[in-house]
Amino acid sequence: MIGGRIPASFVLATLAGLAASAGEAQTIYVASQGAGTLVALAPGATSGAAPLAVGRSPAQAAAGPEGSLYLTHPDTGRITVVDGAGGSIRQTYSVPGQPFGIAVSPDGVHLFVGDWAGHRVMRLSARTGAFEGAVAVGREPAGLVLGRDGTLYVADRESRQVSVVDTRAMACVNTIPVGEGPFALALNSAQDRLYIANVRSGDVSVIDTIARRVVATFAVGGMPYGVAVSPDGARIFVTDQRAGTLVVLGAADGALRATVPVGRYPEGVAVTAQQAYVANWFSDSVSVIDLASLRETARIAVPEGPRSLAIMTEDDR
Repeated sequence: MIGGRIPASFVLATLAGLAASAGEAQTIYVASQGAGTLVALAPGATSGAAPLAVGRSPAQAAAGPEGSLYLTHPDTGRITVVDGAGGSIRQTYSVPGQPFGIAVSPDGVHLFVGDWAGHRVMRLSARTGAFEGAVAVGREPAGLVLGRDGTLYVADRESRQVSVVDTRAMACVNTIPVGEGPFALALNSAQDRLYIANVRSGDVSVIDTIARRVVATFAVGGMPYGVAVSPDGARIFVTDQRAGTLVVLGAADGALRATVPVGRYPEGVAVTAQQAYVANWFSDSVSVIDLASLRETARIAVPEGPRSLAIMTEDDR
């Protein structure tokens, strides 16, 4: 079962390796696993909108075009589709296996969903949830990140690797060894670097996406669970679940820029042009960090167990 407040060595944290383009207005959506809710945070808000009940144990959230948000429910084998602008549920559908990580094609036609127990990635119709195919990957696929060229990167937690999937052919074209317990991934805006948070080895692997190999490993310590990159690609933001901090590293050299205290058991992290947002799983809150000062400027209460974040821009809506 995926859910509940279980020991850190076994916890299945939710990630959000997200960064929005500078100059765009963004809304941050917070999925709370314990409460089964979704909350919208407007730019500059000090409190969230009224929670929307979305069903039991949402794990991952992903934003698609036309204001759609997609939530996976691994405990019940379902996906919920939410109208982000309207704040209502559009539909829900059952899917095969144990859906966990999720990515949406840029045109909003396909969903790519990691089947946690089935060690595969499924392609589904975003409109109906119909099964369109699958590809085998490593054990316990966690984070999924889709590049603009249709390449999907999958963090295979128990295989200590990243699988590289050609989504047009639905074929695994490469596997890249990384650290222990890879979970969260984030692409920079140029999409030539992929950053992977390795929970058990306490570090971040840096993959050159052209050469498809690890070119650096940055020490973080603790338990790195979520990772995101600033829109300009200069900084990496990593949540350290054990320490209750957001660790900020230089993307070029991995040098420590700041360690920012946040809430307990921070997981997902999302970055906009001016702020970073951190989902504090055990504190039932979201920390807001100013990117200029690298200090927490607000801590917003949300329903129980926030784990995943999604960014939606005005263009998406």
